[in-house]
Amino acid sequence: MTLPDMHRAEPIPAEAEAAIAELLQSGDLFRYTAAKDAPVSLLEVEFAQMMGSAYALAVSSCSAALFLSLLALDLPDGAPVLIPGFTFAAVPSAVIHAGCKPVLCEVGENYRVDLEDFAAKLPGVRAVIISHMRGHTSDMDAIMGLCEAAGVPVIEDAAHSLGTLWRGREIGTIGKIGCFSFQSYKMINAGEGGILITDDADLVARAIIMSGAYEHNWKKHAALQDSFAKWQNRLPLYNLRMSNLSAAIIRPQLPHLPRRVADGLRNHDHMAARLAASPLIEVPSPLPGETRAPDSIQFNLAGLSDASIRAFAAAAEAAGVKVQVFGQSTDNARAFWNWQFIEDLPELPRTRGMLMRACDVRLPVQLTLEEIDAVADVILGALRDVAEAQAA
Repeated sequence: MTLPDMHRAEPIPAEAEAAIAELLQSGDLFRYTAAKDAPVSLLEVEFAQMMGSAYALAVSSCSAALFLSLLALDLPDGAPVLIPGFTFAAVPSAVIHAGCKPVLCEVGENYRVDLEDFAAKLPGVRAVIISHMRGHTSDMDAIMGLCEAAGVPVIEDAAHSLGTLWRGREIGTIGKIGCFSFQSYKMINAGEGGILITDDADLVARAIIMSGAYEHNWKKHAALQDSFAKWQNRLPLYNLRMSNLSAAIIRPQLPHLPRRVADGLRNHDHMAARLAASPLIEVPSPLPGETRAPDSIQFNLAGLSDASIRAFAAAAEAAGVKVQVFGQSTDNARAFWNWQFIEDLPELPRTRGMLMRACDVRLPVQLTLEEIDAVADVILGALRDVAEAQAA
């Protein structure tokens, strides 16, 4: 069968069309024009309720949400912030933009935080960002236990993890702040956009003002008003607001999230079963207590040289399936050694070893099982050909 377009997102629900048309007719795209019930304000209320959080702030991107979260924690200049060595370059960038210093810890072959290295590097840091990278959740019980004992706040980078559960709790609600993405390759697609959630009224008040709630626009937010007044004119404005048009695209997608999560998990597990049958592929299992919400699959290659791994990726792409090998390029934004903007960039041998053989394939949730099988056939065929050539 014809291979599917692996980069095509699910169509925006038809319910968004009327809201978008109304906005275009009114020209009312700025979130603070209306006295109340602007689409962005409604999104914040709906998203917080969906996640079981007290407050939400919609912003221009997940990167903006991470940046504002760090600023809202009121950390001192140069504060060390512990992050995983396997994450997207936007995470250490947000740390630097916030005037802090990234501290990188090792990540294991299962894409989760190496708890021994995490614990060793925790003393002295002022905040932690846990990236649930590609939806792979680290042991949040262990991490929260260590951080709570040390008095260190945790920010969850849940850009890839909307809908994922940890022991029945929504990822993004376990730490002090959770940050999510609405970029096109995520479960909810607005092209760009992000949102942060928290139960801390004073923290969200600071984030709201710095996001660009100038003058008295903070009064249009559903947070404790006493938390705002003391911060007015005392915090800089970064103007990272979401527009009403983005919110109008996002809101009708929220009811579709459970179905997308179920479809994504079905596709992932079907593909994982196909790929795991190869002795050259390892698909890490979820941790006990983790219920994933995937729209991609990651797997590690075994028994192949670096040259053969590159040949495999090239052969799969030539056959119509893009396989990203995180460490096998000079500019991949998820390979820590490419974050040359970090001073004194450390070496993380365990993380490097994993990234050199870790593969990533998008699995849009709307794919059928027949399409998943066609993609699996290409991957397994390319791998078989390369392995035979290496053995020859």
